This record gives sequence, C-alpha cells and structure tokens, in this order.
Amino acid sequence: MKSHRNLWALLPVLLFIVLSFVYFSPDVIEGKILFQHDTQQGLAIGHEAQVYARESGETPRWTGSLFSGMPTFQISPSYSSNTPLKALQHVYNLWLVSPVSLVFIMMLGFYILLLTLNVRWYLAAFGAIAYAFSSYFFIIIAAGHIWKFITLAYIPPTIAGVILAYRGKYLLGGALAALFGALQIMSNHVQMSYYFLFVICAVVVAYGVEHYRSHTMPRFFKATGVLVVAALLAVGANASNLYHTYKYSKESMRGGHTELTSPDADKSKPAGNGLDKEYITQWSYGKMETLTLLIPDSKGGASGPLAENERAVKAADPQLRPYLSQVDRYWGDQPFTAGPVYVGALIFFLFVLGCFIVRTPLKWALLVVTILTIMLSWGKNMMWLTDWFIDYFPMYNRFRTVSSILVVAEFCMPLLAVLALKKIFDDPSILSREKRWFYLSGGIVAGIALLAALAPGLFDTFLKDYELEAAGQPGYAELFAGIAEVRQAVFTADAWRSFIIVALGFAVLWLLCRKKLTPTVAMIALVVILVGDMYPVNKRYLNSKNFETPARKTNPFPMTDADRYILQDKDMNYRVLNAAAGETLASAFSEPRTSYYHKSIGGYHAAKLRRYQDLIDRQLVNANPAVLNMLNTRYIIQPLEDGRETVVRNPGALGNAWFVSEVKWVDNADAEMAAITDFDPSHTAVADRHFAREIGDKIVPPAVGDTIYETGYKPDELTYRYRSQQGGLAVFSEIYFPWGWQVTVDGKPVDMARVNYVLRAVNLPAGEHEVIFRFDPPSVHTTEAIAYVSLFLILAAFVGTGFVAWKRRKSVPQNS
Repeated sequence: MKSHRNLWALLPVLLFIVLSFVYFSPDVIEGKILFQHDTQQGLAIGHEAQVYARESGETPRWTGSLFSGMPTFQISPSYSSNTPLKALQHVYNLWLVSPVSLVFIMMLGFYILLLTLNVRWYLAAFGAIAYAFSSYFFIIIAAGHIWKFITLAYIPPTIAGVILAYRGKYLLGGALAALFGALQIMSNHVQMSYYFLFVICAVVVAYGVEHYRSHTMPRFFKATGVLVVAALLAVGANASNLYHTYKYSKESMRGGHTELTSPDADKSKPAGNGLDKEYITQWSYGKMETLTLLIPDSKGGASGPLAENERAVKAADPQLRPYLSQVDRYWGDQPFTAGPVYVGALIFFLFVLGCFIVRTPLKWALLVVTILTIMLSWGKNMMWLTDWFIDYFPMYNRFRTVSSILVVAEFCMPLLAVLALKKIFDDPSILSREKRWFYLSGGIVAGIALLAALAPGLFDTFLKDYELEAAGQPGYAELFAGIAEVRQAVFTADAWRSFIIVALGFAVLWLLCRKKLTPTVAMIALVVILVGDMYPVNKRYLNSKNFETPARKTNPFPMTDADRYILQDKDMNYRVLNAAAGETLASAFSEPRTSYYHKSIGGYHAAKLRRYQDLIDRQLVNANPAVLNMLNTRYIIQPLEDGRETVVRNPGALGNAWFVSEVKWVDNADAEMAAITDFDPSHTAVADRHFAREIGDKIVPPAVGDTIYETGYKPDELTYRYRSQQGGLAVFSEIYFPWGWQVTVDGKPVDMARVNYVLRAVNLPAGEHEVIFRFDPPSVHTTEAIAYVSLFLILAAFVGTGFVAWKRRKSVPQNS
C-alpha cells in the first residue's frame, strides 16, 4: 500500500509539467523565447565577458565594457565550483525549457515542503499551484528577474529541510537544507534569501516552543546544531560568490560610503554604511495598496496607458477615451510598477480561516511574519518601523525596493491556507464545530470584496496626489472626475470577481462539511476555482506579447550607423561616451546599450563602484573635458535635431597610458575631487597622500623620446611596453580597484597607486620594459577550495541518508 501511495504522490509532478506547458503554449511549442528588458540589459553589460569566455575558455573577473571598467562579481559571476550545482539544477528541473522549467520548480519546491508537513499529496499539489501562481512570480519572469525567481523557487525546499530536522530526521533534513540552501545562494539574489531569514527564524522559534511543551528540548538543540552545520555547508559551497560579493560591496554603491564630505555629496550619502533611505524606500507599497493581495487590480494593475485596459475603455465616455492614452492605469503610491502582488482571493480566505482553526506554534510564526513583512513593505508609508530596521537591523540598509518583501507574505499565506485545508480534509466536521470561525472568515474576506464592489469610494479616490491637485484647477475637474470613474470601474470589476471566488470557495467547503460533496469532488472543485482565479490574472502580465523569436536574442541591439563608424577603429582599447542615450547627459550613465559594442564610460548596474559614481555626479555629468580625456574617451555619440546620431572624435583623449611631469598632493577625497575639476591630466597627476609610499617622493618629468603604449588587451589582463630614459610616474586610463590587481614589470611585482580620484599609476624604472596588469584575486583560489570541500560533504550527507534508509529497510522483516 505504501508503494502505491508513493506512486500517487508522484502524480502531481506530471501535473506541474503539464500546467507549466499549458500556460506558455503555444509560444514555447513554436520555439519562441522570453526576451525581457532585464535580460537585454544583462546581455549588454556582460557581452564582453561572455565573448571572451566563449573564445578563450577562461572566465574573466573584470570587464572594460561599462563604467570604464569594473569587476564582474555582480555582472556575470561564474566559478568552477558552481558546475556540480548547475548540473543538479538541470536534473531538478528535468531539463525542461525555460520558462516552463521556472514555474515547474516553483511548484515542485513548495510541494516538497508541504509533504514534509505530512500534508496529503493532493492538498500539497493544490498548495504548490497556489504558491507558484501568485502574480508577483509571473511578473518577475516577464521583467527578466530570473535569478530572483530561481532563488524564491529554492526557498521552500530549503525550509522543508529545516522542518525535517526538527521532526527528528536530522541527516535528511540537514542534507536537504544544505543542498537547496546552496542552490538558493548560488542563484545570487541575496535580498530574497535575506528576507526569508525572517521566516526561518520564525519557524525555529515555533519548533522551539513545540519541543519545549513536549519536554524534548535536547532534540531541538540537536536539530539546531545540524542546521547550523547545513547552513555553513551551503555558505561554504558558495564561498567564492559570497566572499567576493561581500568584499566588493564595500567598494560599491550598495555598501561603500562615499569619502566626499562636502554638502554637494549629501544627496548620495548612505544611511549608515548602506544605501540612502530615500533610495531604499522609493518603491514602497501603499497601505491601501495592500488590498491587491485580495483584489488584483485594486490600484489599476501595471503601469501603462489606461487605454490598454479593455474594461477602462468600455467604461469610459466616448469623449473621454482619447485622453486614456495619456493617463496611467496605475494610481498607487509607487513610482511605477509591473503589476500587483496578488495571492488569490481563495487563498486569502483560506489564510484567514487558518488563523482561527489551525492551532500550532507554526501558525503563529506564519501569521506574525506575514503581518511584519506587510508593514515593512509600506516603507516610507510607515517610516518609524522602516527607520528602526534600517538603523538597527543588520544589512537591512543594503537593499532597495522594500515592496518586494511581500514575497514573504506570498509564501506564508498559501502555506497557512493549506494547513487549514489539511485540518478540514482530515476531519470535515471541524467546520461544524468551528462554524463561528468558518462564517466569520468567509464574512470578513467576502465582506471586504463586496464592500469594495458596492462602495468603492470608501477605499480610494482613484486619483494620484498630483492628479488630485490638477483636478482642483479650473477646467480640469470634469476630466479627472471622468478618469476617476473609469478607474473605479476597473476596481469594482475585480472586487466583484474576488467576491465571487471567495463565495465559491466558501460554498465548496460548506457542501463538504454537509457531506453534499465527497472530498475528491471538493478537492477538484477547489483546484478549478484556484486555477480559474490565478491563471487569467497572471495572463494580464505574462502572455504571448512577452515572447520573441530566437533571432531577437541573437541580435538584441541592432547595429547603428554610429556603431559601425566607431567599430572601424580597430585599436584594442578606447572608450565611448553615448551622449545621445537620453534627454540629458546623465542618461549616458544609466543605459546599457553602448556596452554591447563598445567600452563605455557609462553603463547600467545597480552596484557600480562608489568612486566612479562620485566621478559621474561631480565631473562626467558636466562633461568635464579633462576627465573625459583621462578616461581615454575617444568617441562621443551626439544627438542631432532630426533624431539621428553623429559621432565626434575627441582629439584630446590621452590614450591608454602616459608619463606625467608632476604630482599634486592632496589630503582627502574632497580636495582630490576639487583638484581634477580644472587640471591638465597629461601633465599633472592628483594623488592622495595615502599613496606617498607607492608613488615615491621624487617624480622625474619624462624625457624626449619616452613612450608607453598598450600591446595586449584582455578584460582582466592588460599589457604595456614602455621606454624611459630616467623612469617616471605612468598614469593608466584604467579604473583603480584596491585589491585583486597584480602588477609586474618584467615579471617582478611592483606597487600600484591611485591618482585622479579613479585612475591607476605606477612609478616605473628607467629602461625598456613590459608592464602587465592581471586581475587574479588570490581569494578566488582559497574560496574555491572551501566550496569544493563543502560540496563533497553535502554529497556525503545524501549518501549517508541513503545508506541509513537502506539499512533500516533491510532490517525490516520481509513478508513471504
């Protein structure tokens, strides 16, 4: 009988595959691919490193394609120790094509979690679908946040390992937590992993309470010890990525504190040693926007023209329709959004019901974490709490977009909802015994949706703040009243929708309690309601419009005439400024396209070097010619009035390296930045006195005939030849980075200094020599060794688990 149950438990895996394929049909069957904005950006900024890796078989740790050069630790991190984990990824997703594989592993991971909680396989399948089909997950697929999605997919099985350990299955639980923890960390979205530490801590506390009540605290401490080891192994398996992410963060905008102290720098000054509070809370969920958990388009859905919403067009007066293309269909508190966080009306109802009828410490853990993370998602709309976490909670100030913490609520709510269903399907009569909670739960949730449908004015004005101000201007009142009415129609349509779904779910459970439906029929009905609810909502944000032919990915940025002109220059290393990238010059430093074909002084990355951001803010946005020249900006793409582009060659670009005649010493960053505002970089190097030892006391001006030039270029290795009668200080148009670069002259190590706020300089001896810069941090080799040892121990834990299971099975007497 047990083997038959195991076979039935495998049936949902097939269902998950079918459901994933159905959602993305016919596009995946026709061979189309998702090509999202973030994917396109990633292809641009990682293009140089990817091409080099493909041609050489080596993974570069540095790239020159954006911001005049930066490490690849957060652009395209790849370490040899990841290879075994990547192989396991393919096995786990059954080699399914993306994005089918993404939805599949999201369902599979939650299914594994629910099975560890002794939930029946069909209820676990229901819960897996509910979790995976939460709207935010499909929205981030559409946006191209694939690694965020994969991280979220590995979190439920990681927590499953935690639960198994606390249930006494130490070896299996520890092995499972270590493996999926390692896969989760490898997916390299620290923010999502960090948020779910709230859940893990709450689960640990819940099991601690449970063990305390049952007087089994030694088992609790044993399980905790096993999980600590599992966490260390998961971290160790990703030692290379974690260590270099952490160390790099100290130099980046995410964690590096600007050394500038003048008032002009206050706007970029981080909160403590992290991001600026305004930057952290820029995307804050509105308090009333939380209603999207129950009513999907309660704030209009995704940003975009209101005219794109069919319900809005139908509801609009014909005279108003021409204006709908000029009005945003989203009217929430965030600057813009790709869509709402919708957990499902049925799941919302079951979650509330679970708050009353589930009576375990785990219930309280899930409820408390849900409430906490909803409040944290409000960000600037509940600043006293946000301030406290930013100021006192470790690492919280390293992450932006606080609204994304709602992924925790999206996890906790379906989990508690399924625990409620488990109670009901184990004993349907519980709804008779607990009928007051049953009716109260249905009344609360359905009542909110019904009230929203009947009296929408109690919930919203349906206008943004600036629209309310504009509505008060003469002649605009009628226009904005019409817009509010149209948005109200969108709101009420979804409110009625949610009310009907809750009512249907309530009816199914009521009939099950009354024995009018069998458990099988009731379960099928609930699955149909769930899929019928979530499927069409997700299709609003991820559908055939998001798919492209494969040719788009092979040519993501069609070459322009400007690109062709510049690429005629076959020199190995020069830079380009794309001043035509946007309406202002500042746009050149937030666009990725130029990095696809050229070595750009701009680019796009959220964790650029802190010092380079300072240079952008103080010098580059002002097009300081001295700074452009020292960065070897040979070409500038400029816009023409007719919308076309033209290319101007910069005659002042200083090339790859040059000898200077003097050093201007300064005492701090402010003085260094001020000095490069107006100077001749071909003659003078500006240096902080901290580099006096590396530069030396006496600088010999270059003699007639002294030359230095680049002879070899690789992203992480630069080679130069020079000839100098007396030696001197050479400045290189390459970005200084305080660790990882090894500099040699004819194979002998020499010191590197920082000059001109961001550039490298080396005091070179007289004669004719070869200089090589190689980016090869010794820490990579050390952390890779740690990773391999950790992977071996995780594998050993699984082998041990299998061996113990085999021994136990062998010791059980077999029936003849």
